[in-house]
Amino acid sequence: MSNDAYGKNEFASNESLKARRDLALPIGLPSKSGIYAARAEGAELWDVEGKRYIDFIGGIGVLNVGHRHPKVVEAIKGQVDSFLHTCFGIAQYENYVELAERLNTLAPGSTPKKTALFNAGAEAVENAVKFSRRITGRPGVIAFEGAFHGRTLLTTTLTGKSKPYKIGFGPLVPAIFHAPYPDAYHGVSMESCLAGLDLIFKAQIPVEEIAAMIIEPVQGEGGFNPAPPEFLRALRKICDDNGILLIADEIQSGMGRTGKMFAFEHAGVEPDFLCIAKSIAAGLPLSALTGKAELMDKIAPGGMGSTYGGNPVACAAALAVLDVIEEEGLLERAEVIGARIEARWRDLQAGVAKGVFGDVRRAGAMAAVELVKDGDAGAPNGEMAGKILAEARDRGLIMTTAGANAQCLRSLVPLVITDELLDEGLDIFAAATEAALES
Repeated sequence: MSNDAYGKNEFASNESLKARRDLALPIGLPSKSGIYAARAEGAELWDVEGKRYIDFIGGIGVLNVGHRHPKVVEAIKGQVDSFLHTCFGIAQYENYVELAERLNTLAPGSTPKKTALFNAGAEAVENAVKFSRRITGRPGVIAFEGAFHGRTLLTTTLTGKSKPYKIGFGPLVPAIFHAPYPDAYHGVSMESCLAGLDLIFKAQIPVEEIAAMIIEPVQGEGGFNPAPPEFLRALRKICDDNGILLIADEIQSGMGRTGKMFAFEHAGVEPDFLCIAKSIAAGLPLSALTGKAELMDKIAPGGMGSTYGGNPVACAAALAVLDVIEEEGLLERAEVIGARIEARWRDLQAGVAKGVFGDVRRAGAMAAVELVKDGDAGAPNGEMAGKILAEARDRGLIMTTAGANAQCLRSLVPLVITDELLDEGLDIFAAATEAALES
């Protein structure tokens, strides 16, 4: 599509809306791009000034089936014509039950599952930890360095990054411990991580007092680091040997992003609890906690619930999302997209960005490039990542960063993107890289 004025608002501009935003909203709310959206379709977005962008971030992993997929829009409109809300605890409805049935079937492993629906990823994580403590009667929880699990007090505590998430918000939730996460590029081996975990058990909290471990199979905010399959299998064994529950945070890596419905499937590991959100409902607020049925049923009636959780409109959207993933072969498409991105980024790594593109890594279409100084993995180059980000945005490509020093550029491009549009976005990225390196 051309750069014509899709959704252009002659009475507004990005600058004028920013001025209003600065007066009305707190500075603590992130505002990464300065773009004010007027319209979006598939993997494209137009701002209020009519400028068109290719979207390589998809609402930070929320739009695996793209903006306004026709099947999702149709499902939403159909539900709106019936009713918007009843509260599932008051007047129940079929599409909540149907969505739970489908998620129970899709979750990794053969053990029977049950599902409860909530509003946001942090709520799924909160409930997974809360239920684990109730079920085991233990207080301790192991999370991992570099993790991101949310912004509530508990999920902030679980998150393995201090700034900006934890600074000034203490005291945080007790009995949370952070173990090292494997990172081959930075010399952190699986063996050293397991040794670090054992040290926590010896020096900080006995293994007998650990209720759960929670892990992202591919870290998001931490820099798109995939956990080695053997590491996830080792954690499963430690949990099994010690009565610990294993929680999979698949909020960013799930719903087909890595070429499987859930990234834990690559390791052949069945978690006890599975936290799902982001792309589950194509942008409508919805999350799910899917767990082994015997565990989910250990929580007494009234011990779980949510006024808005599992809203019928969001459930309708989620059922359509699952249909689209299956009907359009998006699991297979994720691998094709990821391979295409990786190839282009490796070309830059070997050419114009040699010594600056330190590592290119991906799991399916969950791809990132880490920027460094002079080829040194220990010298993160967040400044250059920011320059490329700005150059790309000016040229019509939206991306965002990740990593402890914002040194990684990540792609969460909608899986419905065409090859032509993907290549156009990658061309823009290459041009932006060259321009940033020359500046």
